Amino acid sequence: MTSLPTTTLGNTGIQVTRLGFGAALHHPDKPYWNDQTAEPLHHAVLDAGINFIDTAYDYVDSERRIGDFLAGRYGDFTLATKCGCTDTRPNDNNSDHLWTRDNLFRGLEGSLARLHRDSVDVIQMHNPTVAECEAGGLVDALQEMKRGGQARFIGVSTTMPHLPTYLEWGVFDTMQIPYSALERQHEEWITRAAEAGVGIIIRGGVAQGEPASGYGVKDRWAAFERAGLDELCAPGESRSAFLLRYTLSHPHAHTIIVGTTRPAHLQENVAAVQRGPLPADTYAEAKRRLDAAGERPDPAA
Repeated sequence: MTSLPTTTLGNTGIQVTRLGFGAALHHPDKPYWNDQTAEPLHHAVLDAGINFIDTAYDYVDSERRIGDFLAGRYGDFTLATKCGCTDTRPNDNNSDHLWTRDNLFRGLEGSLARLHRDSVDVIQMHNPTVAECEAGGLVDALQEMKRGGQARFIGVSTTMPHLPTYLEWGVFDTMQIPYSALERQHEEWITRAAEAGVGIIIRGGVAQGEPASGYGVKDRWAAFERAGLDELCAPGESRSAFLLRYTLSHPHAHTIIVGTTRPAHLQENVAAVQRGPLPADTYAEAKRRLDAAGERPDPAA
């Protein structure tokens, strides 16, 4: 098994690899991605040493495949899923959301059935607004799940402008937050949340990969060129690998969930994380160039 750097997921006490696996994988335009190809890749994730997997109720095949393929290896990794989803759009890894207590519990029960589990390590609300959370009494519902033993820890997947309020409430064990060199909005808020004891799960850590080989948006990746980051890449290092190492350089990015359907991309991600964070001078220069290119973080006022 590969050795990957680990850290503690906030005050949960869970030791997580700094590279996690984002299992939001559904590509109808990629006929090669099916149960026959997915099963060995799921095992390859664990064989690579990754010990954190993130999924969601509305990633339908994702939860089913984890349950079917990895039920015998649940002792090898921490599992996080999400609630608040519905069954309105089951074919594109997305759905409308219904922010009620009943729907949160309905989703969790469905997730547990697919996963062949009695509980999950982390249950996360799937991007509600603060107003939706308050109106639905959602924190009370999550805490009820925790008391009932259906989830060890509770979290929220969130962004600005809601993140500061959720942090102020002081109730969440984890927060899942988008972040990379090309999406720095939450850079300082990640630090503030981590310093408050919140476990930080990063999504978007490679901006979905370069448009030519991944699903990244061209407009977002244009910032890579504007900032001249190609000049900072190590010899032979891909842009995606550089971006992952930039994300890894944030000391409070506890685990960075990166999804892929390609074994070669999985190996590249593992190799990048094994190389470690960017050298301090390279990281500082990357930040300077990104600032100059207009890619700045929001201040954690």
